[in-house]
Amino acid sequence: MNKLLKRIIISTTLRNKQKEAGQNFSRFQLASGFRELKINTFRQIKDAILITAGIFSAAFGFKGFLLTNQFIDGGATGISLLISALTHIPLYILLIIVNIPFILLAYIVVNRNFAIKTAIAISGLALVVATVQFPNVTNDDLLVALFGGFFLGAGIGLSVRGGAVIDGTEVLAIFLSRKLGTTIGDIIVLINVLIFSAAAYFLSIDIAMYSLITYLAASKTLDFIVEGIEEYTGVSIISSHNDEIREMIINKLGRGVTVYNGKRGFGKKGETKDIDILYTVLTRLELNKLNTEIEKIDPFAFIVMSSVRDTKGGMIKKRPLKH
Repeated sequence: MNKLLKRIIISTTLRNKQKEAGQNFSRFQLASGFRELKINTFRQIKDAILITAGIFSAAFGFKGFLLTNQFIDGGATGISLLISALTHIPLYILLIIVNIPFILLAYIVVNRNFAIKTAIAISGLALVVATVQFPNVTNDDLLVALFGGFFLGAGIGLSVRGGAVIDGTEVLAIFLSRKLGTTIGDIIVLINVLIFSAAAYFLSIDIAMYSLITYLAASKTLDFIVEGIEEYTGVSIISSHNDEIREMIINKLGRGVTVYNGKRGFGKKGETKDIDILYTVLTRLELNKLNTEIEKIDPFAFIVMSSVRDTKGGMIKKRPLKH
């Protein structure tokens, strides 16, 4: 982008703010405004691409696998599929009707932007299901359950990555967990138990069991996409040999380390002692090597590990090791 075009965009973007503030912006403020515009624009484009990909993936899971075999999934999509199988109402209509309460709830529980993006995503899914033709891939029940769940879970996960949902069950679970004091996971499980029990009663036990496979496949795919390709683990290390362990993590594992100060409490009277605490993030495949190397340095080191859903920035990718 040339300097003239860049200056025009900056001036146009900040013109209203400048009038409201009644002052001239500095070059730094203009540059910051342009950077903010660029980040927001790229973010919106990225979200739109992810949501669109999620819509087509979920639609393919519906029409290429689940609909022709009357299999269902959990959550709002499962309710829509179950009602469609029982009443023969088109799925694209039910996707909108069933999710309307969840969209309104999202406006209250989350925020306005999330509710708008969710409404657009669900409407887009209904439109694709209604107008786009997908081939019926297979009639093998097990393959339908597995791959139908895979593409549906991928669609939901991509939409979540884009800042929206095409299944409003999580919104309801968040709302009920706040009201009832239970966990979100417990509420989702309860909702799905009711859905699959209804499928077993109204359809058949076989369809309900295959649908459970669909739900498990969708859930695992959703977790895989939302939490990232690599599963990271955060590790906190407390040791009297912090310097040696820190150098080992940097030089042998090629990972970054954060060092922060803490206090160690011990003894009957609760005496405290200042100590450095090491924190690093690595993949599960590297945990065994980390434990082995720490064992060599300090077999009495105190190590705490916790799951990390996703990471951004910092030295997450491995740096070149020293030889």
